[in-house]
Amino acid sequence: MARRDRPSFSLREIVERLGGELLGDGGVRITQIAPLDSAQAHHISFFAHGRYRRQLKDTAAGAVIVGESERDSTPRPRIVCANPYAYFARVTALLNPSQPEIPAGIDPSAAVDESATVAASARIGAHVWIGRNVRIGEGVVLYPNGFLGDDVEIGAGTVLYPNVAVYHGCRIGSRVIVHAGAIIGADGFGLAKEGDKWLKIPQIGAVVIGDDVEIGANTTIDRGALEDTVIEEGVKLDNLIQVAHNVRIGAHTAMAGCTGVAGSAKIGRHCTVGGAASILGHLEIADHVNISTNTLVTKSIAAPGTYTSAMPFSTHEAWLKNAAHLRHLDEMAARIKQLEARLSALEKD
Repeated sequence: MARRDRPSFSLREIVERLGGELLGDGGVRITQIAPLDSAQAHHISFFAHGRYRRQLKDTAAGAVIVGESERDSTPRPRIVCANPYAYFARVTALLNPSQPEIPAGIDPSAAVDESATVAASARIGAHVWIGRNVRIGEGVVLYPNGFLGDDVEIGAGTVLYPNVAVYHGCRIGSRVIVHAGAIIGADGFGLAKEGDKWLKIPQIGAVVIGDDVEIGANTTIDRGALEDTVIEEGVKLDNLIQVAHNVRIGAHTAMAGCTGVAGSAKIGRHCTVGGAASILGHLEIADHVNISTNTLVTKSIAAPGTYTSAMPFSTHEAWLKNAAHLRHLDEMAARIKQLEARLSALEKD
């Protein structure tokens, strides 16, 4: 996609900034990154899996990022590094710097309470509402139609895209990205039964988000009932995720879209959660746990590893037959125990 003022770097300049080992002509200039099969002379591509070896052989890329074991896999100019995919991410960021699309300063249509503190370098878009005693750090970008309730804190370099709402008392760290439509700090689903009616329990906690977190579009993070809901540093949340009240998500955990985490669950550090997984409330998940897509977690997980509960799809007719068997599992288990007992008795005779 064409873009004005695109930066250009020689391979030598890229290595000076990002590290790695340069092999070949360091003067090759790069303006963008592209896949092996479509890259041109001004592109840099990356090779991270053997299945793309044919594309590596035929690529027209000006340069390639390769792993240490693949240093001699192509005669093209190349950067050798320990993790080509991570290096690709850094080069992409270098070639595509974030450029706020709103001007510096506060748009005249924004409503900013006189008690709020807004850094001079912040960018506040049209029709943003900023409540009492809000504190906004250096370089913060608030896109149009955002809402910051009373006593909210936003750390330096954080970006809130359009229509993000941050309810009162919530705190967001530095260099956080919150995509459009996300809701931070809405009331948790706290209800008490009184007769034949539900009584709302006021949610008096807040949401605390650490540094370098990214939150996807239309994701919701509920405030705590009594204590805070906490998202630790480096967490990455995809779109359309529900995080309920009093949940704690450990540092550098990543969750794919449509995941649901029920109230008071505690998720460890460096975990991954596949799309549409569900984690029941009041459970504890250890560090370094990987939960597969569509998995329903019904009890705590104490040891690191990969956990899966999703059944593979099948034809509807086969699914109906399997579902019929599942309804009789208890009965089948009892019969198997009886048969085992009889077999044991026969073996003794």
